[in-house]
Amino acid sequence: MQPRSLFYAFSIFLAIGFTHGAPIHAEDPITNRPNIVLIMVDDMGYGDPGCYNAASKIPTPHIDSLARNGMRFTDAHAPGPLCHMSRYGLITGRFPFRTNVGRWSRNALIEPDQVTIASFLKQHGYRTAMVGKWHLGFNEQGYDRPLGGGPIDCGFDSFFGIRASTDIPPYFYIDGDRAVSPPTSEIEANYSEGWSKIQGAFWRAGGIAPDLDLKDVLPRFTDEAIDVIDTHAASEKASPLFLYLAYPAPHTPWLPSPEFQGKSGAGIYGDFAVMVDHMIGRVLKSLDESKLAEDTLVIFTSDNGPVWYEHDVQRFSHDSSGGLRGMKADAWECGHRMPFIVRWPGNTPKGSVSDQLICFTDLMATFAAIVGEDLPADAGPDSFNMLPAILGNNQIDVREAIALASGNGTMVIRKGPWKLITALGSGGFSEPKRVAPVENGPRGQLYDLSSDVGEMNNLYDRHPDRVAELSEELQRIRDRESRSPTK
Repeated sequence: MQPRSLFYAFSIFLAIGFTHGAPIHAEDPITNRPNIVLIMVDDMGYGDPGCYNAASKIPTPHIDSLARNGMRFTDAHAPGPLCHMSRYGLITGRFPFRTNVGRWSRNALIEPDQVTIASFLKQHGYRTAMVGKWHLGFNEQGYDRPLGGGPIDCGFDSFFGIRASTDIPPYFYIDGDRAVSPPTSEIEANYSEGWSKIQGAFWRAGGIAPDLDLKDVLPRFTDEAIDVIDTHAASEKASPLFLYLAYPAPHTPWLPSPEFQGKSGAGIYGDFAVMVDHMIGRVLKSLDESKLAEDTLVIFTSDNGPVWYEHDVQRFSHDSSGGLRGMKADAWECGHRMPFIVRWPGNTPKGSVSDQLICFTDLMATFAAIVGEDLPADAGPDSFNMLPAILGNNQIDVREAIALASGNGTMVIRKGPWKLITALGSGGFSEPKRVAPVENGPRGQLYDLSSDVGEMNNLYDRHPDRVAELSEELQRIRDRESRSPTK
């Protein structure tokens, strides 16, 4: 397939229209639909890639190459600051507070017949494949039986991966909806000296399949993704490819292979992130060698913030947060503001930067715009079309606001430069996690991110009208059940 020109892509955008969250219409459907490769890494911070932080101690040449040849978003957000929250929003176009994401360990989070980015693309002619970490639950009836409610039941033609993180047992590979080998062996818990109990080469005790070694999972997923690409390239390619590659790294356990040890200035975490970047490079190389790169939209992001404490910043002189406050699980920015890069040859301006406010949930409406098809009215209530931004038009806002829940359920609303957190404390892993209000003191947090991206100056008591406005907007979003036909 040949890449569409920027002019043609922009003409499609004009046909789509300027509404936000409205049903997507395209009068002139795109005939040559791009392949889409969505790469999500795990627990990588905003300040880890060099293209986001010139002072990073972690070499990331392949991630940086995506930014150099595409668009880097500076205000992109996960729909939640934890793995399962983030992935639910990505796949469904729904904010994760709309369901009970806590039931993932034994039940599928995505309902039967619920529209996902995979099922939508499959319905409109895409071959859909997933490799990597699911973390959205299965309807488990034992590991000798089909694992219902997973990727195969959510629109993916194929799946090879694991149920959750590589520090959450049981550990076993899944092919389609079946365990490759059940977790019949046992592995003891592991910790690393010199790190907190949730850092380093940390994993929990539990069942493990005899054919799985934790240190081999990252390269195995890279091999599987390359096989998907090579197989597609060797086919007649009547259908475009959607590949969702969900790496479970640099999430713990940090297990860099020997050739990556000592390659960063940020300890074994940095070394493992270097290994992740190398694996991404292998995938990008496979696109080049398969002659697919020029007609492939590549999206790179991370699911949530890093597990990187202030003493780690001091010890390694590496700020994984990139100047943001907090870490994984937090309501503060580092918990959910993510690196997000788009490369689409001939369409996305090279080396460009967008400060548009976007969320992972927006991918559903954006994919609908790209393929020129309508979304069902009940699909993606929190998804807004960011295709204009991807094509270089920053004069049209993608969305007005985002809302999310932190790791402990504290609500967050962001609108324009203003951010309201409905409680005191981080709401996640950072200390203090919770702070009780004092008499005549603020009951929440209000920040003007245009002048205080580090969230150091709480303006809650100084702007009661702004607090009231954002509280009302938060409630409006929580009450919304479908996509609004207007901005």
